Amino acid sequence: MLELGAAISLAVVGLIFLLLATTRLAPDVVLMGGLTILLLAGCVTSQEALQGFSNEGMITIAVLFVVGAGLVETGAVSALADTLFGRAKSVTGAIARVMVPTTALSAFINNTPVVSMLIPAINDWARQNRIPPSKLLLPLSYAAILGGTCTLIGTSTNLVVNGLLIRAYDQGQLAWAPHVERGLAMFDPTWVGLPIAIAGIALVLATHRWLLPARDPITPIREDPKQYTTEMLVEPGSPLVGKTIEEAGLRHLPGLYLAEINRDGQVLPAVSPQERLRANDRLIFVGVVESVRDLQRIRGLVPATNQVFKLDAPRSQRCLIEAVISERCPIVGKSIRDGRFRSRYNAVVIGVAREGERLRGKIGDIVLRRGDTVLLEAHPSFVEIHRHSRDFYLISRLEDSKPPRFEKAKTALFILAAMVLVVTVSESFGDLGLKIGSWELVFGKITMLKGALLAAAAMLAFQCCTLSEARRAIDWQVLVAIGAAFGIGTALERTGAASFVAHHLIRWVGENPRLTLLAIHIITSVTTEMVTNNAAAALMFPFALATAQELQVNPMPFVISVLTAASASFATPLGYQTNLMVYGPGGYRFTDYLKIGIPMNILVTALTVTLAPLIWPFRL
Repeated sequence: MLELGAAISLAVVGLIFLLLATTRLAPDVVLMGGLTILLLAGCVTSQEALQGFSNEGMITIAVLFVVGAGLVETGAVSALADTLFGRAKSVTGAIARVMVPTTALSAFINNTPVVSMLIPAINDWARQNRIPPSKLLLPLSYAAILGGTCTLIGTSTNLVVNGLLIRAYDQGQLAWAPHVERGLAMFDPTWVGLPIAIAGIALVLATHRWLLPARDPITPIREDPKQYTTEMLVEPGSPLVGKTIEEAGLRHLPGLYLAEINRDGQVLPAVSPQERLRANDRLIFVGVVESVRDLQRIRGLVPATNQVFKLDAPRSQRCLIEAVISERCPIVGKSIRDGRFRSRYNAVVIGVAREGERLRGKIGDIVLRRGDTVLLEAHPSFVEIHRHSRDFYLISRLEDSKPPRFEKAKTALFILAAMVLVVTVSESFGDLGLKIGSWELVFGKITMLKGALLAAAAMLAFQCCTLSEARRAIDWQVLVAIGAAFGIGTALERTGAASFVAHHLIRWVGENPRLTLLAIHIITSVTTEMVTNNAAAALMFPFALATAQELQVNPMPFVISVLTAASASFATPLGYQTNLMVYGPGGYRFTDYLKIGIPMNILVTALTVTLAPLIWPFRL
């Protein structure tokens, strides 16, 4: 007989699934609403409802957002992309070049920042290689998901499941399975995740001709009558030195073209794509502002004017600003250099647009006229200081236009590698310590939380990101949704709802552990397509644990199955945030996900249910 509290808990969970699947309500709002109902109904106490917000897994996710900010702000991910993607000779080769390195990156970097950084890079790379972006962006998302299943830190879902396992261990819920460790090790998911990743990549490569659409994106670079002329310098020691224009990715830039090269005082017009770049080459580009902004993100290219390096604020604190010159501006009729623009406004002109006209010569030699639009590099305070100035008709700041701290990219990657190494070594060999003479400092076991805290502190200490950037990087909606889902999971355990479902599931499929594991995996997989992956993991974990206890078998296959199934969101754009992120840029339709996503889900299910019991046998 189902108790009232259990009935209420199951009804609330059903309502949560319905709202998330049929409405556009944010997951954090729906889950917090469900938790509020359970609290008012007495299904959980106040302490139980809020304990999820102090869960070790959730705090680890929050700290890893800061680590991710350091990697994003230094351009480390985009620099790796430039190195790894190279030049593709076919669509199949291009997909392989995208999926393999993305899978490897996503195993150690949270997949959401990986995808957000690589979308513009792959969009441009696809155009340069004359490949529809829709052939690459969905494989990008799938590769990030597959890579995320390979290590403990690959995705927040793994950390959520690990946090739930730690909580179950601490609360004595695993007393019947004494051999189970307190939490997962860094590479425990790898035993199942790596074969799944290899098989998933192979499936996409084998079926992309029939299952992936060849479609233009719905959000192309917009046409803009303002055509900026801007001048960029190839830095000595730049990775672009020695590459041809085509190899450097400068031939088919969207909304932008390379007009000429100024080399040692000689002008090279109509530049051949096979022309090799040299140090100190001055490249003259003409194009729309979005593409000029993207030029600033190419490692090894800097604005050609040395005035940029004389500004007061460091480059990492600057942004790009558009300003329209008025007739009262004191430098109208003078060249930018003679008018001493930098000294007068503490800003540097890096591009000029004039009624679609191609402006020749160096930027500093351009004589400004009334109505010219100048693209400035300056501190954001420039907008407030000159908003009401008569020197400009209009001033506006470009969003996301801060140049990356490329000089810190190696530092950020070293910090990430050190974090992974220290946590892995600690999990393998136990407590770590430092001994100097007779003085000894014992750190204890470096858990994922401790490692992430150390890495985040290092990112801030070495200025890979600022404190304000670290704050902005934290996705509070995700954290609230996870914390609320933990509370709902507690209600399912406390009221007996999880045990009720587990008992009836066993009666339905029999006492065969493998069939029960298959049922748990399928339910989790379907759930994660309707709700967020973290919510699916938190909601299904109590059912999985209760099922293993009912059967008196090893809970680890069930834990790994929930972990994998919750991440395996391939069949809808709603199941995982990276699927939704590529939806617009790839010009996809809902059915595109179903065509290739359903076979991917079937593959993951078959491999997980086969491999997990072999690695963690059911017998206790």
